[in-house]
Amino acid sequence: MDPRRGKATRTASKAGVSARSSRGARTEPGGPPADPNAARPGAGSCGPAGKSGSQQKKSGPASTEGTQVRAPGSRAKTAPVRAGDPASAARPEEQAVPAEGPEPPAASALALPRPGSRRRGGARCSGEQRPPPRSARVPSCDAPAPAAGPHRREAAPGGGKLRAVLETLRLSRPDTSAAAEVVNRVVDHLLRRLQNCESEFKGVALLRTGSYYEHVKISAPNEFDVMFKLEVPRIQLEEYRNSGAYYFVKFKRNPRGNPLSQFLEGEILSASKMLLKFRKIIKEEIKNIGDIIVERKKRGSPAVTLLIRKPEAISVDIILALESKSSWPASTQEGMPINNWLGAKVKANLRRQPFYLVPKHAKEGNGFQGILNVKTKSCLCVYVHACMKDCLKLMKYLLEQLKKKFENRKELDKFCSYHVKTAFFHVCTRDPDDSQWSPKDLEFRFDDCVAYFLQCLRTEQLVHYFIPTVNLFSQDQIDKTSKEFLSKQIEYERNNGFPVFDEF
Repeated sequence: MDPRRGKATRTASKAGVSARSSRGARTEPGGPPADPNAARPGAGSCGPAGKSGSQQKKSGPASTEGTQVRAPGSRAKTAPVRAGDPASAARPEEQAVPAEGPEPPAASALALPRPGSRRRGGARCSGEQRPPPRSARVPSCDAPAPAAGPHRREAAPGGGKLRAVLETLRLSRPDTSAAAEVVNRVVDHLLRRLQNCESEFKGVALLRTGSYYEHVKISAPNEFDVMFKLEVPRIQLEEYRNSGAYYFVKFKRNPRGNPLSQFLEGEILSASKMLLKFRKIIKEEIKNIGDIIVERKKRGSPAVTLLIRKPEAISVDIILALESKSSWPASTQEGMPINNWLGAKVKANLRRQPFYLVPKHAKEGNGFQGILNVKTKSCLCVYVHACMKDCLKLMKYLLEQLKKKFENRKELDKFCSYHVKTAFFHVCTRDPDDSQWSPKDLEFRFDDCVAYFLQCLRTEQLVHYFIPTVNLFSQDQIDKTSKEFLSKQIEYERNNGFPVFDEF
């Protein structure tokens, strides 16, 4: 069936998606927070409303500080290691790197659609991230929301500018093909090295994931995520601190042996030791290629980041993921609510795919504990049609531009494209019919997505799409000050025609 028509987480020493609400009133960045009574469209929670537009200034926001890559025409498939992140998340342009030197044992986390890397100056995330403790299921807001679609008469902010912006975001086929060729050459070289040497990673294979393969990459083809998968049969997961997304990994008896046995600490797989060895092999082999450097390891990141310097600068994150063909963790059971959107059959097929465990570092006292984060390769972006995809691109670009504008401030450091994508999926779940996403309603639909994201920021609730017990906007994930700052900036942009789209 056409999917578009369907209705449808031992001890610290071990490593290892709603009703649309009315638009908030204009808010001048730097001014007082918006009134908590205004709800915003999309996330299923009630958001506060700002003061009347007539009572506020319209001045601009004040800044106090001043893998193998396929050609763009190819179709993306659905794939990563962290509980709750579908494998579709691990695509060639979203992930990061750990810190140099030996680290404590690491635990493993299930990986469903994986959150993007947090790179400074862009919508990708970088830096450390503490695994979220499991909390009660995040409630959704029951406030009534205005109906979406062609019957709305109010003009959406941004107007006809959006289509022009989308044109600038289209990737040039020649540029993309050239970048893909360069990245493929490097990735092929590294894969051959890993597969031909007698190492623990001899069985690795390429896993195609990320926005490049999902056709939602924006701006320039200069950042890619590449995932190397390694199948690990007969494993047992032990949830880390009831997080739902992070796990320790144990190996069951395997008559043929286990290539990763040297990374065990007791019965637990040390993600830190495994990452250290993987990084060492990559660094040694890069010396034989030339014009490529391995960037310094980023604290809390599982990626080995390569900087290809010629012919043009291209950043490539290489992530090691352990592939399990067992049933998805119990924490994902109520996740991926796509029955009314893509249909129960599509959901069942996606859940039959493998899930992946990506090494992460959990903040533990004064140090970091290695754990594995669950992810899945449920590549939902391949199911969205043009108008939906355009809205997602615009949302990603909005965050990217704001991160560039305020790159000297720390408030936006922890926000990444995965937050935007998660909110977008919730809007698709709320408004599942194709008739609600007509291309002629692009401005209204984009405004709906922005309003939903604002509501999530105000209510501090963004439910993980695949692991519903995880709140990506909880206080331990992102502090309230940062959420309020981003909310103010987006509200200003929304009320003033998105001037940031014309910057940089």
